[in-house]
Amino acid sequence: MAAEPSDRFRVDFARLVRRLLEESSDQEAPVSGPIREHLGGGVEALPVHGEELPDYELANLQLGLDAAFARPGFSARILGVSGQGRMFSHTTLSDLLMGSHFGIGPPEYVHAPVGPGRTLACLAWGLLLVDTPDGPLVVFVRRGEEHGPMPGLMVQAVGRDPEAAPRFISDLRALMEEHDVFRGQVIAIEADRRGGRRVVFLERPSISADELVLPEGLLDRVERHVVVPTQHRSQLVARGRHLSRGVLLWGPPGTGKTLTVRYLTGRLTEATVIVLSGPSLGMVGAFGNLARRLEPAVVVLEDVDLVAQERTFGPFGSNPVLFELMDEMSGHAEDADVAFVLTTNRPDALEPALAARPGRVDLAVEIPLPDAPARRKLIDLYARGLELQDVDLDSIADRTEGMTASFFKELLRKGTLVSVAAGRDRVTAADLETALEELLSNTSALTRVLLGSGEPNAAQQLSPHEWMHAQPGQATARITTRRLH
Repeated sequence: MAAEPSDRFRVDFARLVRRLLEESSDQEAPVSGPIREHLGGGVEALPVHGEELPDYELANLQLGLDAAFARPGFSARILGVSGQGRMFSHTTLSDLLMGSHFGIGPPEYVHAPVGPGRTLACLAWGLLLVDTPDGPLVVFVRRGEEHGPMPGLMVQAVGRDPEAAPRFISDLRALMEEHDVFRGQVIAIEADRRGGRRVVFLERPSISADELVLPEGLLDRVERHVVVPTQHRSQLVARGRHLSRGVLLWGPPGTGKTLTVRYLTGRLTEATVIVLSGPSLGMVGAFGNLARRLEPAVVVLEDVDLVAQERTFGPFGSNPVLFELMDEMSGHAEDADVAFVLTTNRPDALEPALAARPGRVDLAVEIPLPDAPARRKLIDLYARGLELQDVDLDSIADRTEGMTASFFKELLRKGTLVSVAAGRDRVTAADLETALEELLSNTSALTRVLLGSGEPNAAQQLSPHEWMHAQPGQATARITTRRLH
């Protein structure tokens, strides 16, 4: 006898309920179970301690945790969190301790940069059940979404001993600073329009002094202001002299400001160098603190004129970035070995802020367009490795007033291309004349601007990659210095 439709419905419905119950019973137990088992009973009254960190500290947090658990008497077991817990970036250790809807899942890791071309697998969302000499401890690591409502990084701890958790957090901070991945590195800070930030590790530049086209004594003067204080730090401090200092490199685009900074970076082999440019200039406060932590350090602020008069630059319409920079420079202790190096194409945009806060920048250096002798040196520099035939280099230097290093680099490249295309081994005067006429023609005006040889006030913004690969010979022949009081 066939079953009635209502009977079939009841059978199917009962089968569905049994399946759901079976699946529910197969799910992992709430993560609160292992936490309570590890800590013991009566966890409701245990205080949770924690610290919020910038998201760029993820690798340092991992190294700090590794160092903490490598100590005698310490060990840790890692658990992940699944279910609704992963959906909410504001989840706390208290939620995991008391809730029943957070399941056990796989821990989540993020590969964070720790050097040029190197990364480290870092715990970004997970629990650590820790055994310590002071008793059991539970540590929770949570990395928020970069553009979510709760960005950044948080670490929390709870222990049976009420003093164990705050002591662990304090020790962890000390271990993070001891193993800091930024110390002695060259890093650039990238920012996007949504407020996200990313730390990029760069190779330290290696530029010899003969690659800089500078007048006699200029390099010594700049090095004496930026490099020498670090080399003689202990003697200066012993004599009551301050170490914090600032230098402003100013002049038209393409005249060598960036190359000069890169040379200084290569000289300070033990210093941490932090490069801020464009939108990342709004983060000068946070990374100024990082510089103090990692001294000796150099903070490079590229093209600060771009934000000198922007009163809404930075989060939530904050104060002008340039004034924040001035305050940051004055906030360092006198024995803080931190140098600020500013570059600008328009010193007039900076003068009001510098005058309103005297002493922050104590040396200003003008790097103008190259004069004829400097242009001749730049041609020689970029002609290295070429065999020239009947070329009057002095004439070329005389005809290229206002041109920058990038122009001469392109001139020699184009001349070589003409020679190669014609099947010649040598670069002749005719080859360079063809290249020169093309670059100096009216139709190449935009090309000259793109080579840094056009409008003097044109903005020059370098990406971290371009900063790292800026070419030798971009500094020029004349310098004027003045002290700002």
